[in-house]
Amino acid sequence: MTKTILRALAGETLPTPPIWMMRQAGRYLPEYRATRAKAGDFLSLCYTPDLAAEVTLQPIRRYGFDAAILFADILLVPQALGADLWFVTGEGPRLSTITDAGGVAALKPADAVHETLGPIYETVRILSRELPSETTLIGFAGAPWTVATYMIAGRGTRDQGPAHAFKQADRAAFSALIDRITEATIEYLSAQIEAGAEVVKLFDSWAGSLQGADFDAFCVAPARQIIAALKQRHPGVPVIAFPREAKDRYAGFARATGADCVALDNSVDAGWAAAQVQTDGCVQGNLAPGHMVTGGQALIEETRAIVEAFRAGPHIFNLGHGITPDADPEHVALMVETVRAR
Repeated sequence: MTKTILRALAGETLPTPPIWMMRQAGRYLPEYRATRAKAGDFLSLCYTPDLAAEVTLQPIRRYGFDAAILFADILLVPQALGADLWFVTGEGPRLSTITDAGGVAALKPADAVHETLGPIYETVRILSRELPSETTLIGFAGAPWTVATYMIAGRGTRDQGPAHAFKQADRAAFSALIDRITEATIEYLSAQIEAGAEVVKLFDSWAGSLQGADFDAFCVAPARQIIAALKQRHPGVPVIAFPREAKDRYAGFARATGADCVALDNSVDAGWAAAQVQTDGCVQGNLAPGHMVTGGQALIEETRAIVEAFRAGPHIFNLGHGITPDADPEHVALMVETVRAR
């Protein structure tokens, strides 16, 4: 095993942490914007394998990251289950909504998602051929709770209120929705692995709004089910879990779910995470994305501090959330240089 990210995920402590960046293919890069214009719209870009592969490769060419993450979107799974999906310029995604048990029952079966998602698998196949030999290919999906919040509200919401309301009003129907998304996610990630993904990541962007028993039932349990199924189908393929804003629930998350690595948001103190989370295996993170906008000495110092905090165990350097469209590409280069200068 020579790829540095696979070594870190296997539990190896490396002298220089491997590095990649969430949303590394995106609007902060002029070459991405040119390719997006060629595609015409966001969904066309996702579903055109040559173009999706091109934008995935762009940050690898520019920065030499240790991993490329498939360019797609977490809401392709609900679309494949039968939801209507479109994007509003300047506002983001919109979905047809599920508001009752009948809406859940009307969804397609989990194994039907492949009919829609075939182009995504072709993108993975292209990338597995074209990526540099030292670069790891990461596939991904949204975690069931986060995907469900969009399917219920029809859009992103500040507090995930509609999903919490549905959960409270009809827990059985809500649980059935989580189960359907869980099954579809297993199918989707398994197909990505079969197409060439070497690692998969589960993004639970809204995990932090779940509390107590709900966190266990709708964040931990689905992640555990997905990871167990993937490990059974694809032994040896590592899984990164990202329960964003999980706070103290980051501790023990790897043990509870079977994840090979826990990604940390930038609200978590790196010293605390080294003591409470890294003891169970690899951690990923967790520079604040705002440093990619502001740059300067603060970027350098915080990058060094994070590398130092995690230097005694397996660590993949990353941001604590996705890079924002107003980031400066030169600041990204400075971050990469600072990590690798050690």
